Amino acid sequence: MSGYWDPHMERMPAEDLYALQLDRLKAVTRYVYDHSSFYRQRFAEAGVTPDDVKELDDITKLPFTRKVDLRNTYPTGMFCLPKNWVVRYHVSSGTTGKPTVVGYTKGDIEAWTESLARALTSIGLGRNDVIQVGYGYGLFTGGLGLHYGAERIGATVLPTSTGNTERQIELMQDLESTAIACTPSYFLHIAEVAERMGVSIRDDTKLRVGIFGAEPWSIETRRRIEDITGIKAYDIYGTSEISGPLFTECQHQNGIHVWADMFLIEIVDPKTGEQVEDGEQGELVVTTLNKWAMPLIRYRIGDLTIKESEPCECGRTHPRIMRILGRTDDMLVIRGINVFPSQIESVLMNIPEVGPHYQIIVSREGALDVMKVRVELTDRGFSDRIGDLMALNRRISKELKNVLNIFAEVELVEPGVIPRSEGKAKRVIDTRKV
Repeated sequence: MSGYWDPHMERMPAEDLYALQLDRLKAVTRYVYDHSSFYRQRFAEAGVTPDDVKELDDITKLPFTRKVDLRNTYPTGMFCLPKNWVVRYHVSSGTTGKPTVVGYTKGDIEAWTESLARALTSIGLGRNDVIQVGYGYGLFTGGLGLHYGAERIGATVLPTSTGNTERQIELMQDLESTAIACTPSYFLHIAEVAERMGVSIRDDTKLRVGIFGAEPWSIETRRRIEDITGIKAYDIYGTSEISGPLFTECQHQNGIHVWADMFLIEIVDPKTGEQVEDGEQGELVVTTLNKWAMPLIRYRIGDLTIKESEPCECGRTHPRIMRILGRTDDMLVIRGINVFPSQIESVLMNIPEVGPHYQIIVSREGALDVMKVRVELTDRGFSDRIGDLMALNRRISKELKNVLNIFAEVELVEPGVIPRSEGKAKRVIDTRKV
Protein backbone atom coordinates (compact mmCIF):
# COMPACT_ATOMS: atom_id res chain seq x y z
CA MET A 1 0.00 0.00 0.00
CA SER A 2 1.05 3.61 -0.52
CA GLY A 3 2.30 5.94 2.15
CA TYR A 4 1.16 9.47 2.89
CA TRP A 5 2.18 12.80 1.44
CA ASP A 6 1.42 14.64 4.71
CA PRO A 7 0.97 11.96 7.41
CA HIS A 8 0.23 14.45 10.21
CA MET A 9 -2.58 16.17 8.34
CA GLU A 10 -4.02 13.13 6.57
CA ARG A 11 -4.32 11.12 9.82
CA MET A 12 -5.30 14.00 12.11
CA PRO A 13 -7.75 12.91 14.83
CA ALA A 14 -11.37 13.89 14.26
CA GLU A 15 -11.50 16.30 17.19
CA ASP A 16 -8.42 18.15 15.94
CA LEU A 17 -9.87 18.33 12.42
CA TYR A 18 -13.08 19.77 13.88
CA ALA A 19 -11.16 22.48 15.74
CA LEU A 20 -9.11 23.32 12.65
CA GLN A 21 -12.19 23.50 10.44
CA LEU A 22 -13.98 25.75 12.93
CA ASP A 23 -11.05 28.17 13.12
CA ARG A 24 -10.83 28.32 9.34
CA LEU A 25 -14.59 28.63 8.86
CA LYS A 26 -14.66 31.61 11.22
CA ALA A 27 -11.71 33.16 9.40
CA VAL A 28 -13.10 32.73 5.86
CA THR A 29 -16.55 33.96 6.94
CA ARG A 30 -15.01 37.14 8.36
CA TYR A 31 -12.76 37.47 5.30
CA VAL A 32 -15.56 37.38 2.70
CA TYR A 33 -17.69 39.71 4.82
CA ASP A 34 -14.88 42.25 4.98
CA HIS A 35 -13.72 41.93 1.36
CA SER A 36 -16.78 41.14 -0.77
CA SER A 37 -19.80 43.35 -1.35
CA PHE A 38 -21.55 40.29 -2.81
CA TYR A 39 -21.24 38.33 0.44
CA ARG A 40 -22.03 41.33 2.67
CA GLN A 41 -25.30 41.73 0.79
CA ARG A 42 -26.07 38.00 0.95
CA PHE A 43 -25.32 37.86 4.68
CA ALA A 44 -27.54 40.90 5.27
CA GLU A 45 -30.39 39.28 3.35
CA ALA A 46 -29.99 36.16 5.51
CA GLY A 47 -29.79 38.21 8.71
CA VAL A 48 -26.42 36.80 9.68
CA THR A 49 -22.94 38.15 10.47
CA PRO A 50 -19.59 36.40 10.96
CA ASP A 51 -20.10 36.68 14.73
CA ASP A 52 -22.97 34.19 14.45
CA VAL A 53 -20.55 31.40 13.50
CA LYS A 54 -19.53 29.85 16.83
CA GLU A 55 -19.73 26.11 15.99
CA LEU A 56 -19.47 24.15 12.76
CA ASP A 57 -23.21 23.54 12.82
CA ASP A 58 -23.68 27.29 12.54
CA ILE A 59 -22.71 27.01 8.89
CA THR A 60 -26.40 26.31 8.23
CA LYS A 61 -27.10 29.95 9.13
CA LEU A 62 -25.06 31.10 6.13
CA PRO A 63 -26.66 31.49 2.68
CA PHE A 64 -26.03 29.13 -0.22
CA THR A 65 -24.22 30.22 -3.37
CA ARG A 66 -24.74 28.73 -6.83
CA LYS A 67 -23.24 28.82 -10.30
CA VAL A 68 -25.80 31.43 -11.33
CA ASP A 69 -24.14 33.80 -8.83
CA LEU A 70 -20.83 33.49 -10.67
CA ARG A 71 -22.56 34.16 -13.97
CA ASN A 72 -24.54 37.11 -12.61
CA THR A 73 -21.34 38.70 -11.24
CA TYR A 74 -19.30 37.95 -14.40
CA PRO A 75 -16.42 38.32 -14.75
CA THR A 76 -14.88 39.05 -11.33
CA GLY A 77 -17.70 40.28 -9.11
CA MET A 78 -17.15 37.51 -6.52
CA PHE A 79 -13.41 38.10 -6.16
CA CYS A 80 -12.17 39.21 -2.74
CA LEU A 81 -8.81 40.65 -3.79
CA PRO A 82 -7.63 43.22 -6.34
CA LYS A 83 -6.76 41.78 -9.75
CA ASN A 84 -3.04 42.38 -9.23
CA TRP A 85 -3.12 39.60 -6.59
CA VAL A 86 -4.44 37.11 -9.16
CA VAL A 87 -1.76 35.00 -10.86
CA ARG A 88 -4.07 32.88 -13.04
CA TYR A 89 -7.58 32.71 -14.45
CA HIS A 90 -9.51 29.64 -15.48
CA VAL A 91 -12.76 29.96 -17.40
CA SER A 92 -15.56 27.45 -17.93
CA SER A 93 -16.95 26.73 -21.37
CA GLY A 94 -20.14 28.70 -20.81
CA THR A 95 -22.16 26.31 -22.98
CA THR A 96 -25.31 26.86 -20.91
CA GLY A 97 -24.93 30.59 -20.33
CA LYS A 98 -22.25 33.07 -19.36
CA PRO A 99 -18.91 31.40 -18.61
CA THR A 100 -17.69 31.28 -15.03
CA VAL A 101 -14.35 32.92 -14.26
CA VAL A 102 -12.24 31.69 -11.36
CA GLY A 103 -9.12 33.50 -10.18
CA TYR A 104 -6.20 32.14 -8.17
CA THR A 105 -3.57 33.72 -5.98
CA LYS A 106 -0.16 32.10 -5.69
CA GLY A 107 -1.33 30.60 -2.41
CA ASP A 108 -4.49 29.22 -4.05
CA ILE A 109 -2.38 27.44 -6.67
CA GLU A 110 -0.16 26.08 -3.91
CA ALA A 111 -3.14 24.67 -1.99
CA TRP A 112 -4.59 23.11 -5.17
CA THR A 113 -1.24 21.47 -5.89
CA GLU A 114 -0.95 20.22 -2.31
CA SER A 115 -4.40 18.64 -2.51
CA LEU A 116 -3.43 16.70 -5.62
CA ALA A 117 -0.06 15.71 -4.17
CA ARG A 118 -1.88 14.01 -1.30
CA ALA A 119 -4.35 12.42 -3.71
CA LEU A 120 -1.77 11.06 -6.17
CA THR A 121 0.32 9.68 -3.33
CA SER A 122 -2.75 7.90 -1.95
CA ILE A 123 -3.07 5.85 -5.17
CA GLY A 124 0.54 4.77 -5.03
CA LEU A 125 2.16 7.26 -7.42
CA GLY A 126 5.51 8.93 -6.80
CA ARG A 127 8.83 10.00 -8.23
CA ASN A 128 9.37 6.76 -10.17
CA ASP A 129 6.22 7.25 -12.23
CA VAL A 130 5.58 8.80 -15.64
CA ILE A 131 2.13 10.39 -15.59
CA GLN A 132 0.54 11.02 -18.98
CA VAL A 133 -1.89 13.94 -18.63
CA GLY A 134 -4.60 13.55 -21.24
CA TYR A 135 -6.93 16.24 -19.92
CA GLY A 136 -7.19 19.50 -21.83
CA TYR A 137 -4.75 22.29 -21.07
CA GLY A 138 -5.67 25.97 -21.21
CA LEU A 139 -8.83 27.52 -19.82
CA PHE A 140 -10.00 24.08 -18.64
CA THR A 141 -8.60 23.22 -15.19
CA GLY A 142 -7.91 19.52 -15.73
CA GLY A 143 -4.57 19.51 -17.53
CA LEU A 144 -2.71 22.11 -15.51
CA GLY A 145 -4.14 20.83 -12.23
CA LEU A 146 -2.85 17.28 -12.72
CA HIS A 147 0.39 18.61 -14.20
CA TYR A 148 1.29 20.64 -11.10
CA GLY A 149 0.23 17.86 -8.73
CA ALA A 150 2.28 15.25 -10.57
CA GLU A 151 5.37 17.45 -10.60
CA ARG A 152 4.94 18.14 -6.87
CA ILE A 153 5.27 14.43 -5.99
CA GLY A 154 8.38 14.17 -8.16
CA ALA A 155 6.79 12.22 -11.01
CA THR A 156 7.69 12.81 -14.65
CA VAL A 157 4.88 14.50 -16.58
CA LEU A 158 3.98 13.69 -20.17
CA PRO A 159 1.59 16.55 -21.13
CA THR A 160 -0.17 14.99 -24.10
CA SER A 161 -3.48 16.83 -23.58
CA THR A 162 -6.32 15.49 -25.75
CA GLY A 163 -6.36 14.22 -29.32
CA ASN A 164 -3.75 12.72 -31.66
CA THR A 165 -4.58 9.33 -30.19
CA GLU A 166 -2.15 7.16 -32.15
CA ARG A 167 0.69 9.46 -31.14
CA GLN A 168 -0.45 9.25 -27.53
CA ILE A 169 -0.21 5.46 -27.68
CA GLU A 170 3.26 5.59 -29.25
CA LEU A 171 4.48 7.97 -26.54
CA MET A 172 2.84 5.82 -23.86
CA GLN A 173 4.99 2.94 -25.08
CA ASP A 174 8.21 4.78 -25.90
CA LEU A 175 8.33 6.91 -22.74
CA GLU A 176 6.91 4.14 -20.55
CA SER A 177 3.93 5.92 -19.02
CA THR A 178 2.85 4.23 -15.79
CA ALA A 179 -0.28 6.34 -15.22
CA ILE A 180 -2.72 8.25 -17.38
CA ALA A 181 -5.21 10.96 -16.46
CA CYS A 182 -8.12 11.61 -18.84
CA THR A 183 -11.85 11.10 -19.19
CA PRO A 184 -12.94 7.45 -18.96
CA SER A 185 -14.63 7.64 -22.37
CA TYR A 186 -11.41 8.88 -23.98
CA PHE A 187 -9.37 6.14 -22.36
CA LEU A 188 -11.78 3.54 -23.73
CA HIS A 189 -11.25 5.15 -27.14
CA ILE A 190 -7.46 4.94 -26.61
CA ALA A 191 -7.83 1.23 -25.84
CA GLU A 192 -9.85 0.71 -29.06
CA VAL A 193 -7.30 2.56 -31.20
CA ALA A 194 -4.45 0.66 -29.55
CA GLU A 195 -6.12 -2.63 -30.44
CA ARG A 196 -6.43 -1.53 -34.08
CA MET A 197 -2.72 -0.66 -34.01
CA GLY A 198 -1.91 -4.13 -32.66
CA VAL A 199 -0.95 -2.73 -29.25
CA SER A 200 -2.14 -4.30 -26.00
CA ILE A 201 -2.36 -1.82 -23.12
CA ARG A 202 -1.99 -4.77 -20.77
CA ASP A 203 1.01 -6.43 -22.43
CA ASP A 204 2.77 -3.77 -24.51
CA THR A 205 2.83 -0.79 -22.11
CA LYS A 206 3.91 -0.08 -18.53
CA LEU A 207 0.57 1.50 -17.71
CA ARG A 208 -0.80 0.44 -14.32
CA VAL A 209 -2.95 3.36 -13.09
CA GLY A 210 -5.74 5.40 -14.64
CA ILE A 211 -7.08 8.63 -13.08
CA PHE A 212 -10.50 9.22 -14.59
CA GLY A 213 -13.03 11.99 -14.15
CA ALA A 214 -14.57 15.14 -15.70
CA GLU A 215 -17.64 13.10 -16.70
CA PRO A 216 -19.92 10.64 -14.88
CA TRP A 217 -18.84 7.00 -14.96
CA SER A 218 -20.11 3.96 -13.14
CA ILE A 219 -18.61 1.16 -11.09
CA GLU A 220 -19.48 -1.12 -14.00
CA THR A 221 -17.42 1.04 -16.37
CA ARG A 222 -14.52 0.85 -13.91
CA ARG A 223 -14.73 -2.95 -14.03
CA ARG A 224 -14.89 -2.86 -17.83
CA ILE A 225 -11.75 -0.66 -18.03
CA GLU A 226 -9.82 -2.79 -15.56
CA ASP A 227 -10.82 -6.05 -17.26
CA ILE A 228 -9.91 -4.82 -20.74
CA THR A 229 -6.59 -3.15 -19.93
CA GLY A 230 -5.35 -4.62 -16.64
CA ILE A 231 -4.83 -1.21 -15.02
CA LYS A 232 -6.28 0.03 -11.72
CA ALA A 233 -8.88 2.73 -12.44
CA TYR A 234 -9.36 5.52 -9.89
CA ASP A 235 -12.05 8.16 -9.62
CA ILE A 236 -10.98 11.82 -9.40
CA TYR A 237 -13.22 14.71 -8.41
CA GLY A 238 -13.24 18.46 -8.65
CA THR A 239 -15.07 21.31 -10.31
CA SER A 240 -13.76 24.39 -12.07
CA GLU A 241 -15.39 26.64 -9.47
CA ILE A 242 -13.58 25.15 -6.47
CA SER A 243 -10.23 24.48 -8.25
CA GLY A 244 -10.61 21.78 -10.87
CA PRO A 245 -9.41 18.25 -10.04
CA LEU A 246 -8.66 18.00 -6.32
CA PHE A 247 -9.44 14.61 -4.76
CA THR A 248 -9.17 10.93 -5.62
CA GLU A 249 -10.00 7.60 -4.11
CA CYS A 250 -7.15 5.88 -2.31
CA GLN A 251 -6.02 2.37 -3.22
CA HIS A 252 -9.00 0.87 -1.36
CA GLN A 253 -11.32 2.48 -3.96
CA ASN A 254 -13.98 3.08 -1.33
CA GLY A 255 -14.85 6.74 -1.68
CA ILE A 256 -13.07 9.95 -2.62
CA HIS A 257 -11.05 11.58 0.18
CA VAL A 258 -11.93 15.26 0.68
CA TRP A 259 -9.31 17.19 2.66
CA ALA A 260 -11.16 18.69 5.60
CA ASP A 261 -8.45 21.25 6.35
CA MET A 262 -9.14 22.80 2.93
CA PHE A 263 -12.86 22.20 2.36
CA LEU A 264 -15.92 21.83 4.54
CA ILE A 265 -18.50 19.63 2.86
CA GLU A 266 -22.20 19.10 3.51
CA ILE A 267 -24.79 16.89 1.87
CA VAL A 268 -28.22 18.51 1.64
CA ASP A 269 -31.65 17.58 0.38
CA PRO A 270 -31.78 19.10 -3.14
CA LYS A 271 -35.35 20.29 -2.62
CA THR A 272 -35.27 21.62 0.96
CA GLY A 273 -31.59 22.53 1.41
CA GLU A 274 -31.62 20.75 4.79
CA GLN A 275 -28.58 18.69 5.75
CA VAL A 276 -28.95 14.90 5.53
CA GLU A 277 -27.15 12.27 7.62
CA ASP A 278 -24.02 10.38 6.61
CA GLY A 279 -24.96 7.51 4.31
CA GLU A 280 -27.93 9.37 2.83
CA GLN A 281 -27.95 10.62 -0.74
CA GLY A 282 -28.09 14.35 -1.39
CA GLU A 283 -26.50 17.31 -3.12
CA LEU A 284 -22.88 18.17 -2.41
CA VAL A 285 -22.25 21.59 -0.87
CA VAL A 286 -18.69 22.90 -0.47
CA THR A 287 -17.20 25.76 1.55
CA THR A 288 -13.59 26.60 0.74
CA LEU A 289 -11.44 27.13 3.84
CA ASN A 290 -8.12 28.30 2.38
CA LYS A 291 -8.88 29.93 -0.94
CA TRP A 292 -8.45 33.68 -1.10
CA ALA A 293 -8.93 35.11 -4.59
CA MET A 294 -12.46 33.71 -4.87
CA PRO A 295 -13.58 31.80 -1.78
CA LEU A 296 -16.95 30.11 -1.92
CA ILE A 297 -19.40 29.83 0.96
CA ARG A 298 -21.86 26.90 0.89
CA TYR A 299 -21.51 26.43 -2.85
CA ARG A 300 -24.16 24.08 -4.22
CA ILE A 301 -22.34 22.07 -6.84
CA GLY A 302 -25.33 20.11 -8.12
CA ASP A 303 -23.64 16.70 -7.84
CA LEU A 304 -25.51 13.94 -6.01
CA THR A 305 -23.48 11.78 -3.67
CA ILE A 306 -23.22 10.25 -0.18
CA LYS A 307 -20.86 11.35 2.58
CA GLU A 308 -19.03 8.99 4.93
CA SER A 309 -17.12 10.39 7.91
CA GLU A 310 -15.71 7.19 9.41
CA PRO A 311 -11.94 6.79 8.88
CA CYS A 312 -10.94 4.82 5.78
CA GLU A 313 -9.07 1.51 5.91
CA CYS A 314 -6.04 3.43 4.62
CA GLY A 315 -5.88 5.34 7.93
CA ARG A 316 -6.90 8.73 6.56
CA THR A 317 -9.42 10.44 8.81
CA HIS A 318 -10.85 12.99 6.39
CA PRO A 319 -14.43 12.51 5.14
CA ARG A 320 -15.13 10.72 1.89
CA ILE A 321 -17.75 11.21 -0.77
CA MET A 322 -18.97 8.16 -2.61
CA ARG A 323 -19.07 7.93 -6.40
CA ILE A 324 -21.10 10.74 -7.96
CA LEU A 325 -24.57 9.36 -8.67
CA GLY A 326 -25.59 12.08 -11.10
CA ARG A 327 -26.33 15.78 -11.20
CA THR A 328 -29.49 17.53 -10.16
CA ASP A 329 -29.56 19.17 -13.60
CA ASP A 330 -28.72 15.92 -15.47
CA MET A 331 -31.83 14.15 -14.26
CA LEU A 332 -34.25 13.36 -17.07
CA VAL A 333 -37.96 13.36 -16.29
CA ILE A 334 -39.64 10.90 -18.66
CA ARG A 335 -43.42 10.67 -18.26
CA GLY A 336 -43.09 11.69 -14.63
CA ILE A 337 -40.29 9.19 -13.86
CA ASN A 338 -36.86 10.44 -12.75
CA VAL A 339 -34.10 8.88 -14.84
CA PHE A 340 -30.35 9.40 -14.38
CA PRO A 341 -27.93 8.54 -17.21
CA SER A 342 -25.75 6.75 -14.64
CA GLN A 343 -28.55 4.22 -14.09
CA ILE A 344 -28.60 3.38 -17.79
CA GLU A 345 -24.81 3.06 -17.94
CA SER A 346 -24.82 0.67 -14.97
CA VAL A 347 -27.26 -1.63 -16.76
CA LEU A 348 -25.42 -1.55 -20.09
CA MET A 349 -21.95 -2.16 -18.67
CA ASN A 350 -23.19 -5.37 -17.00
CA ILE A 351 -24.06 -6.86 -20.40
CA PRO A 352 -20.95 -8.44 -22.04
CA GLU A 353 -22.24 -8.02 -25.61
CA VAL A 354 -22.55 -4.25 -25.14
CA GLY A 355 -19.59 -1.96 -25.86
CA PRO A 356 -18.66 1.06 -23.70
CA HIS A 357 -20.24 3.63 -26.04
CA TYR A 358 -23.93 4.53 -25.99
CA GLN A 359 -26.32 7.45 -26.43
CA ILE A 360 -29.60 8.39 -24.77
CA ILE A 361 -32.00 10.20 -27.10
CA VAL A 362 -35.09 11.85 -25.63
CA SER A 363 -37.81 13.29 -27.83
CA ARG A 364 -41.48 14.15 -27.70
CA GLU A 365 -44.06 12.48 -29.91
CA GLY A 366 -47.32 14.35 -29.57
CA ALA A 367 -47.83 14.82 -25.85
CA LEU A 368 -45.65 11.86 -24.83
CA ASP A 369 -41.95 11.73 -23.98
CA VAL A 370 -40.02 8.96 -25.73
CA MET A 371 -36.59 7.67 -24.74
CA LYS A 372 -34.33 5.69 -27.05
CA VAL A 373 -31.07 4.11 -25.92
CA ARG A 374 -28.67 3.62 -28.82
CA VAL A 375 -26.35 0.76 -27.88
CA GLU A 376 -23.10 -0.03 -29.65
CA LEU A 377 -22.24 -3.72 -29.59
CA THR A 378 -18.83 -5.29 -29.21
CA ASP A 379 -17.32 -7.22 -32.10
CA ARG A 380 -18.18 -10.43 -30.27
CA GLY A 381 -21.69 -9.25 -29.48
CA PHE A 382 -22.53 -8.25 -33.05
CA SER A 383 -24.18 -11.02 -35.06
CA ASP A 384 -25.56 -11.37 -38.57
CA ARG A 385 -28.32 -13.58 -37.18
CA ILE A 386 -31.45 -11.47 -36.82
CA GLY A 387 -32.86 -13.75 -34.17
CA ASP A 388 -29.82 -13.29 -31.92
CA LEU A 389 -29.99 -9.49 -32.23
CA MET A 390 -33.71 -9.43 -31.50
CA ALA A 391 -33.21 -11.56 -28.40
CA LEU A 392 -30.40 -9.27 -27.18
CA ASN A 393 -32.55 -6.20 -27.85
CA ARG A 394 -35.39 -7.66 -25.76
CA ARG A 395 -32.98 -8.55 -22.97
CA ILE A 396 -31.47 -5.07 -22.79
CA SER A 397 -34.92 -3.45 -22.91
CA LYS A 398 -36.17 -5.70 -20.10
CA GLU A 399 -33.17 -4.98 -17.86
CA LEU A 400 -33.50 -1.24 -18.43
CA LYS A 401 -37.20 -1.34 -17.55
CA ASN A 402 -36.47 -3.31 -14.37
CA VAL A 403 -34.14 -0.54 -13.18
CA LEU A 404 -35.84 2.57 -14.61
CA ASN A 405 -39.49 1.54 -14.20
CA ILE A 406 -40.13 2.92 -17.67
CA PHE A 407 -39.91 1.50 -21.19
CA ALA A 408 -36.96 2.59 -23.30
CA GLU A 409 -36.67 1.78 -26.99
CA VAL A 410 -33.35 0.06 -27.67
CA GLU A 411 -31.46 0.50 -30.95
CA LEU A 412 -28.50 -1.81 -31.52
CA VAL A 413 -25.72 -0.48 -33.74
CA GLU A 414 -22.49 -1.92 -35.09
CA PRO A 415 -19.11 -1.32 -33.44
CA GLY A 416 -17.66 2.10 -34.27
CA VAL A 417 -20.95 3.82 -35.16
CA ILE A 418 -21.32 6.10 -32.13
CA PRO A 419 -19.00 9.16 -32.31
CA ARG A 420 -15.96 9.06 -30.04
CA SER A 421 -14.94 11.98 -27.84
CA GLU A 422 -11.49 13.19 -26.88
CA GLY A 423 -12.98 15.14 -23.97
CA LYS A 424 -16.30 14.76 -22.21
CA ALA A 425 -18.56 12.25 -23.92
CA LYS A 426 -21.91 13.49 -25.22
CA ARG A 427 -24.20 10.83 -23.79
CA VAL A 428 -27.61 12.56 -23.78
CA ILE A 429 -29.41 14.19 -26.71
CA ASP A 430 -32.62 15.80 -25.49
CA THR A 431 -34.52 17.27 -28.42
CA ARG A 432 -37.39 18.40 -26.16
CA LYS A 433 -35.33 21.48 -25.26
CA VAL A 434 -34.99 22.62 -28.86
